[in-house]
Amino acid sequence: VAMHASIRVYLYCAVLQTFLQARIEEEEEEATSCSMTKSRGVKKLVTAQQQREGGGFMVRRPIGGEISECDPFLMLDHLGPVEYKPGEAIGAPDHPHRGFETVTYVVEGTSQHKDSAGNSGVLKPGWVQWMTAGSGVVHAEMPGDDVMKNGGKSEGFQLWVNLPAKDKMVPPRYQDTPDETIPIATSQEGKVWVKVIAGEALGKNAVIETRVPIMYLDIHLQPGTVFVQPVPEDYSGFAYVWRGAGFLGSEKTQAEMGQVGLLDQGLDFRMEASANEEVRILLIAGTPLKEPISRYGPFVMNTWEEIQQAFADYQSGKLGSIAGADERYAATKSAKKQQMATGRWQEDGKMK
Repeated sequence: VAMHASIRVYLYCAVLQTFLQARIEEEEEEATSCSMTKSRGVKKLVTAQQQREGGGFMVRRPIGGEISECDPFLMLDHLGPVEYKPGEAIGAPDHPHRGFETVTYVVEGTSQHKDSAGNSGVLKPGWVQWMTAGSGVVHAEMPGDDVMKNGGKSEGFQLWVNLPAKDKMVPPRYQDTPDETIPIATSQEGKVWVKVIAGEALGKNAVIETRVPIMYLDIHLQPGTVFVQPVPEDYSGFAYVWRGAGFLGSEKTQAEMGQVGLLDQGLDFRMEASANEEVRILLIAGTPLKEPISRYGPFVMNTWEEIQQAFADYQSGKLGSIAGADERYAATKSAKKQQMATGRWQEDGKMK
Protein backbone atom coordinates (compact mmCIF):
# COMPACT_ATOMS: atom_id res chain seq x y z
CA VAL A 1 0.00 0.00 0.00
CA ALA A 2 2.83 2.37 0.92
CA MET A 3 4.48 1.63 -2.41
CA HIS A 4 1.26 2.40 -4.31
CA ALA A 5 0.88 5.68 -2.39
CA SER A 6 4.43 6.68 -3.29
CA ILE A 7 3.73 5.96 -6.93
CA ARG A 8 0.59 8.09 -6.79
CA VAL A 9 2.48 10.98 -5.19
CA TYR A 10 5.23 10.68 -7.79
CA LEU A 11 2.73 10.70 -10.65
CA TYR A 12 0.88 13.63 -9.12
CA CYS A 13 4.09 15.65 -8.81
CA ALA A 14 5.08 14.80 -12.37
CA VAL A 15 1.71 15.90 -13.74
CA LEU A 16 1.82 19.09 -11.64
CA GLN A 17 5.32 19.88 -12.85
CA THR A 18 4.27 19.36 -16.47
CA PHE A 19 1.23 21.59 -15.97
CA LEU A 20 3.26 24.34 -14.31
CA GLN A 21 5.92 24.23 -17.02
CA ALA A 22 3.26 24.47 -19.73
CA ARG A 23 1.65 27.39 -17.92
CA ILE A 24 5.00 29.21 -17.60
CA GLU A 25 5.66 28.76 -21.34
CA GLU A 26 2.14 29.96 -22.12
CA GLU A 27 2.59 33.08 -20.00
CA GLU A 28 5.96 33.79 -21.62
CA GLU A 29 4.36 33.45 -25.04
CA GLU A 30 1.55 35.82 -24.02
CA ALA A 31 4.09 38.32 -22.69
CA THR A 32 6.05 38.13 -25.93
CA SER A 33 2.86 38.57 -27.94
CA CYS A 34 1.85 41.60 -25.87
CA SER A 35 5.31 43.07 -26.26
CA MET A 36 5.14 42.62 -30.02
CA THR A 37 1.76 44.36 -30.28
CA LYS A 38 3.18 47.46 -28.59
CA SER A 39 5.31 48.26 -31.63
CA ARG A 40 3.49 49.15 -34.84
CA GLY A 41 4.02 47.33 -38.08
CA VAL A 42 3.34 48.56 -41.62
CA LYS A 43 -0.04 47.40 -42.85
CA LYS A 44 0.44 48.74 -46.38
CA LEU A 45 3.49 49.93 -48.37
CA VAL A 46 2.94 51.99 -51.51
CA THR A 47 5.17 53.80 -53.99
CA ALA A 48 3.91 57.38 -54.32
CA GLN A 49 2.43 58.19 -57.70
CA GLN A 50 3.80 61.15 -59.64
CA GLN A 51 1.58 63.77 -61.24
CA ARG A 52 1.32 67.44 -62.10
CA GLU A 53 -0.11 69.83 -59.55
CA GLY A 54 -0.75 73.59 -59.20
CA GLY A 55 0.37 75.40 -62.34
CA GLY A 56 1.96 72.23 -63.72
CA PHE A 57 4.87 71.25 -61.45
CA MET A 58 5.57 67.58 -60.73
CA VAL A 59 4.94 66.04 -57.31
CA ARG A 60 4.97 62.64 -55.68
CA ARG A 61 1.70 62.02 -53.83
CA PRO A 62 2.12 59.46 -51.01
CA ILE A 63 -1.29 60.28 -49.49
CA GLY A 64 -4.25 61.28 -51.65
CA GLY A 65 -3.46 58.84 -54.46
CA GLU A 66 -3.48 55.05 -54.10
CA ILE A 67 -3.85 55.66 -50.38
CA SER A 68 -6.80 58.01 -50.65
CA GLU A 69 -6.51 59.43 -47.13
CA CYS A 70 -5.33 58.67 -43.60
CA ASP A 71 -7.76 60.36 -41.22
CA PRO A 72 -7.25 63.19 -40.29
CA PHE A 73 -4.78 63.63 -43.20
CA LEU A 74 -6.19 64.22 -46.67
CA MET A 75 -3.08 64.56 -48.84
CA LEU A 76 0.71 64.78 -48.82
CA ASP A 77 2.59 66.14 -51.84
CA HIS A 78 6.38 65.99 -52.23
CA LEU A 79 7.74 68.58 -54.66
CA GLY A 80 11.19 67.81 -56.08
CA PRO A 81 13.99 67.60 -55.58
CA VAL A 82 14.24 69.60 -58.80
CA GLU A 83 16.70 72.12 -60.21
CA TYR A 84 15.07 74.73 -62.42
CA LYS A 85 16.82 76.68 -65.12
CA PRO A 86 16.13 80.43 -65.35
CA GLY A 87 12.46 81.11 -66.11
CA GLU A 88 11.32 77.49 -65.56
CA ALA A 89 9.99 77.53 -61.97
CA ILE A 90 6.25 76.95 -61.69
CA GLY A 91 4.01 77.60 -58.70
CA ALA A 92 0.34 77.50 -57.82
CA PRO A 93 -1.30 80.82 -58.77
CA ASP A 94 -4.51 82.08 -57.15
CA HIS A 95 -6.81 79.31 -55.89
CA PRO A 96 -9.34 78.95 -53.03
CA HIS A 97 -9.41 76.72 -49.92
CA ARG A 98 -12.11 76.01 -47.34
CA GLY A 99 -12.60 73.48 -44.54
CA PHE A 100 -9.08 72.22 -43.84
CA GLU A 101 -5.46 73.21 -43.18
CA THR A 102 -2.43 73.25 -45.46
CA VAL A 103 1.03 72.69 -43.99
CA THR A 104 3.92 73.78 -46.24
CA TYR A 105 7.44 72.64 -45.33
CA VAL A 106 10.22 74.11 -47.48
CA VAL A 107 13.39 72.00 -47.68
CA GLU A 108 15.23 73.92 -50.39
CA GLY A 109 14.51 77.05 -52.40
CA THR A 110 11.99 79.75 -51.50
CA SER A 111 8.21 80.07 -51.76
CA GLN A 112 6.24 83.30 -51.65
CA HIS A 113 2.61 83.42 -50.62
CA LYS A 114 -0.21 85.94 -50.71
CA ASP A 115 -3.87 85.66 -49.80
CA SER A 116 -7.16 87.51 -50.05
CA ALA A 117 -6.99 88.52 -46.37
CA GLY A 118 -3.91 90.64 -47.06
CA ASN A 119 -1.32 88.22 -45.69
CA SER A 120 1.96 87.76 -47.57
CA GLY A 121 5.48 86.53 -46.99
CA VAL A 122 8.40 84.45 -48.19
CA LEU A 123 9.12 80.96 -46.86
CA LYS A 124 12.84 80.14 -46.80
CA PRO A 125 14.61 76.77 -46.47
CA GLY A 126 13.53 74.98 -43.30
CA TRP A 127 10.46 77.16 -42.77
CA VAL A 128 6.99 75.79 -42.09
CA GLN A 129 3.70 77.51 -42.82
CA TRP A 130 0.63 76.11 -41.06
CA MET A 131 -2.38 77.71 -42.74
CA THR A 132 -5.86 77.18 -41.36
CA ALA A 133 -8.12 77.92 -44.33
CA GLY A 134 -11.24 77.57 -42.19
CA SER A 135 -14.15 79.54 -43.63
CA GLY A 136 -12.24 80.21 -46.81
CA VAL A 137 -9.44 82.15 -48.42
CA VAL A 138 -7.97 82.69 -51.88
CA HIS A 139 -4.29 81.84 -51.79
CA ALA A 140 -1.33 82.09 -54.20
CA GLU A 141 1.86 80.05 -53.75
CA MET A 142 4.66 80.93 -56.15
CA PRO A 143 8.40 80.26 -56.29
CA GLY A 144 10.54 83.03 -54.81
CA ASP A 145 11.54 85.81 -57.22
CA ASP A 146 15.17 84.63 -57.13
CA VAL A 147 14.23 81.10 -58.22
CA MET A 148 11.85 82.33 -60.92
CA LYS A 149 14.44 84.67 -62.40
CA ASN A 150 17.72 82.77 -61.95
CA GLY A 151 16.58 79.19 -61.48
CA GLY A 152 17.76 76.98 -58.64
CA LYS A 153 16.92 73.97 -56.53
CA SER A 154 13.48 73.46 -55.02
CA GLU A 155 12.11 70.81 -52.68
CA GLY A 156 9.33 70.74 -50.15
CA PHE A 157 6.12 69.20 -48.91
CA GLN A 158 2.50 70.19 -48.52
CA LEU A 159 0.26 68.29 -46.12
CA TRP A 160 -3.52 68.73 -46.01
CA VAL A 161 -5.06 68.24 -42.56
CA ASN A 162 -8.82 67.95 -42.22
CA LEU A 163 -10.65 70.15 -39.74
CA PRO A 164 -13.43 68.86 -37.47
CA ALA A 165 -16.94 69.99 -38.40
CA LYS A 166 -17.01 72.50 -35.53
CA ASP A 167 -13.88 74.25 -36.89
CA LYS A 168 -14.52 74.25 -40.63
CA MET A 169 -15.80 77.81 -40.65
CA VAL A 170 -13.32 79.40 -38.23
CA PRO A 171 -11.52 82.54 -39.45
CA PRO A 172 -8.42 81.83 -41.57
CA ARG A 173 -5.11 81.83 -39.69
CA TYR A 174 -1.41 81.59 -40.56
CA GLN A 175 1.51 80.30 -38.53
CA ASP A 176 4.69 81.13 -40.47
CA THR A 177 7.50 79.52 -38.50
CA PRO A 178 11.17 80.24 -39.33
CA ASP A 179 13.65 77.38 -39.41
CA GLU A 180 15.60 78.59 -36.38
CA THR A 181 12.52 78.52 -34.13
CA ILE A 182 11.53 74.92 -34.95
CA PRO A 183 12.94 72.54 -32.30
CA ILE A 184 15.58 70.01 -33.33
CA ALA A 185 15.99 66.90 -31.17
CA THR A 186 19.10 64.74 -31.31
CA SER A 187 20.08 61.45 -29.70
CA GLN A 188 23.00 61.35 -27.25
CA GLU A 189 25.30 59.69 -29.76
CA GLY A 190 24.27 62.16 -32.48
CA LYS A 191 23.05 59.54 -34.96
CA VAL A 192 19.37 60.55 -34.76
CA TRP A 193 18.19 64.06 -35.78
CA VAL A 194 14.50 64.99 -35.55
CA LYS A 195 12.86 68.23 -36.65
CA VAL A 196 9.77 68.56 -34.45
CA ILE A 197 7.19 70.34 -36.61
CA ALA A 198 4.26 69.10 -34.52
CA GLY A 199 4.08 66.86 -31.47
CA GLU A 200 7.07 65.70 -29.44
CA ALA A 201 10.27 63.70 -29.93
CA LEU A 202 13.28 62.99 -27.70
CA GLY A 203 12.02 65.45 -25.09
CA LYS A 204 11.50 68.34 -27.51
CA ASN A 205 8.02 69.84 -28.01
CA ALA A 206 6.81 71.66 -31.12
CA VAL A 207 6.07 75.38 -31.07
CA ILE A 208 3.33 75.19 -33.72
CA GLU A 209 -0.25 74.93 -32.42
CA THR A 210 -2.62 72.36 -33.92
CA ARG A 211 -6.39 72.07 -33.64
CA VAL A 212 -6.33 68.29 -33.25
CA PRO A 213 -3.49 66.25 -31.68
CA ILE A 214 -0.90 65.72 -34.44
CA MET A 215 2.65 64.44 -34.76
CA TYR A 216 4.74 65.72 -37.70
CA LEU A 217 8.40 64.72 -37.48
CA ASP A 218 11.20 64.96 -40.04
CA ILE A 219 13.56 62.17 -38.93
CA HIS A 220 17.16 61.82 -40.14
CA LEU A 221 19.01 58.58 -39.31
CA GLN A 222 22.68 57.84 -39.91
CA PRO A 223 23.52 54.51 -41.68
CA GLY A 224 22.54 51.47 -39.62
CA THR A 225 20.85 53.56 -36.91
CA VAL A 226 17.62 52.41 -35.26
CA PHE A 227 15.11 54.87 -33.79
CA VAL A 228 11.84 54.06 -32.01
CA GLN A 229 9.31 56.89 -31.67
CA PRO A 230 6.36 56.60 -29.25
CA VAL A 231 3.04 57.07 -31.07
CA PRO A 232 -0.19 57.41 -29.05
CA GLU A 233 -2.33 54.30 -29.41
CA ASP A 234 -5.34 56.18 -30.79
CA TYR A 235 -3.34 57.88 -33.58
CA SER A 236 -3.49 56.81 -37.21
CA GLY A 237 -0.58 57.75 -39.42
CA PHE A 238 2.07 57.00 -42.00
CA ALA A 239 5.82 57.10 -42.59
CA TYR A 240 7.15 58.51 -45.86
CA VAL A 241 10.75 57.88 -46.95
CA TRP A 242 11.88 60.99 -48.81
CA ARG A 243 15.61 60.37 -48.96
CA GLY A 244 17.72 57.21 -48.85
CA ALA A 245 16.41 53.81 -47.80
CA GLY A 246 15.75 51.79 -44.68
CA PHE A 247 13.28 49.63 -42.78
CA LEU A 248 9.90 50.57 -41.33
CA GLY A 249 7.94 49.06 -38.46
CA SER A 250 8.25 46.08 -36.18
CA GLU A 251 8.56 43.67 -39.12
CA LYS A 252 11.35 45.76 -40.69
CA THR A 253 9.54 46.39 -43.97
CA GLN A 254 12.09 47.54 -46.53
CA ALA A 255 11.33 50.97 -48.00
CA GLU A 256 13.16 53.42 -50.26
CA MET A 257 12.81 57.00 -51.43
CA GLY A 258 9.26 57.72 -52.61
CA GLN A 259 7.57 54.93 -50.63
CA VAL A 260 5.04 55.36 -47.84
CA GLY A 261 4.00 52.91 -45.14
CA LEU A 262 0.64 53.06 -43.35
CA LEU A 263 1.07 52.46 -39.63
CA ASP A 264 -0.65 49.48 -38.02
CA GLN A 265 -1.87 49.56 -34.42
CA GLY A 266 0.51 49.82 -31.49
CA LEU A 267 2.23 52.20 -29.10
CA ASP A 268 5.44 53.06 -30.93
CA PHE A 269 7.06 52.90 -34.37
CA ARG A 270 10.49 51.55 -35.26
CA MET A 271 12.64 53.01 -38.06
CA GLU A 272 16.06 51.88 -39.23
CA ALA A 273 18.48 53.26 -41.82
CA SER A 274 20.08 50.81 -44.24
CA ALA A 275 23.62 49.76 -43.36
CA ASN A 276 25.36 51.95 -45.95
CA GLU A 277 22.92 54.81 -46.46
CA GLU A 278 21.31 57.59 -44.47
CA VAL A 279 17.53 57.85 -44.48
CA ARG A 280 15.08 60.71 -43.97
CA ILE A 281 11.53 59.90 -43.00
CA LEU A 282 8.44 62.01 -42.41
CA LEU A 283 6.51 60.40 -39.55
CA ILE A 284 3.04 61.92 -39.50
CA ALA A 285 0.21 60.76 -37.24
CA GLY A 286 -2.81 62.16 -35.46
CA THR A 287 -6.17 61.54 -33.84
CA PRO A 288 -8.76 60.47 -36.44
CA LEU A 289 -11.81 62.73 -36.70
CA LYS A 290 -14.14 59.88 -37.75
CA GLU A 291 -16.49 62.31 -39.47
CA PRO A 292 -18.11 62.18 -42.92
CA ILE A 293 -16.04 63.81 -45.66
CA SER A 294 -17.32 65.54 -48.78
CA ARG A 295 -14.54 66.98 -50.92
CA TYR A 296 -14.14 68.51 -54.34
CA GLY A 297 -10.94 70.18 -55.49
CA PRO A 298 -9.88 72.83 -52.96
CA PHE A 299 -12.91 72.39 -50.68
CA VAL A 300 -13.27 69.76 -47.93
CA MET A 301 -16.52 69.78 -45.96
CA ASN A 302 -18.90 67.26 -44.35
CA THR A 303 -21.80 67.36 -46.84
CA TRP A 304 -22.24 67.94 -50.57
CA GLU A 305 -24.53 70.87 -49.81
CA GLU A 306 -21.62 72.54 -47.97
CA ILE A 307 -19.38 71.96 -51.00
CA GLN A 308 -21.97 73.60 -53.27
CA GLN A 309 -22.15 76.55 -50.89
CA ALA A 310 -18.34 76.86 -50.94
CA PHE A 311 -18.36 77.04 -54.75
CA ALA A 312 -21.18 79.61 -54.68
CA ASP A 313 -19.30 81.73 -52.14
CA TYR A 314 -16.10 81.58 -54.19
CA GLN A 315 -17.82 82.43 -57.47
CA SER A 316 -19.69 85.33 -55.89
CA GLY A 317 -16.44 86.77 -54.56
CA LYS A 318 -17.12 86.18 -50.86
CA LEU A 319 -13.68 84.57 -50.42
CA GLY A 320 -12.05 87.68 -51.85
CA SER A 321 -9.29 88.10 -54.42
CA ILE A 322 -5.62 89.07 -54.60
CA ALA A 323 -4.20 91.93 -56.63
CA GLY A 324 -1.78 90.80 -59.32
CA ALA A 325 -3.54 87.56 -60.27
CA ASP A 326 -3.11 88.20 -64.02
CA GLU A 327 0.63 88.64 -63.59
CA ARG A 328 0.93 85.35 -61.66
CA TYR A 329 -1.03 83.44 -64.29
CA ALA A 330 1.13 85.01 -67.01
CA ALA A 331 4.31 84.03 -65.15
CA THR A 332 3.04 80.45 -64.88
CA LYS A 333 2.20 80.33 -68.59
CA SER A 334 5.65 81.70 -69.44
CA ALA A 335 7.38 79.11 -67.24
CA LYS A 336 5.47 76.29 -68.94
CA LYS A 337 6.52 77.64 -72.34
CA GLN A 338 10.13 77.82 -71.20
CA GLN A 339 10.02 74.22 -69.89
CA MET A 340 8.65 73.02 -73.22
CA ALA A 341 11.43 74.85 -75.04
CA THR A 342 14.14 73.24 -72.91
CA GLY A 343 12.49 69.80 -72.93
CA ARG A 344 11.90 69.67 -69.17
CA TRP A 345 8.11 69.50 -69.58
CA GLN A 346 8.36 66.47 -71.83
CA GLU A 347 10.94 64.75 -69.61
CA ASP A 348 8.90 65.34 -66.47
CA GLY A 349 5.89 63.83 -68.22
CA LYS A 350 7.84 60.56 -68.59
CA MET A 351 8.48 60.28 -64.82
CA LYS A 352 6.97 57.28 -63.12
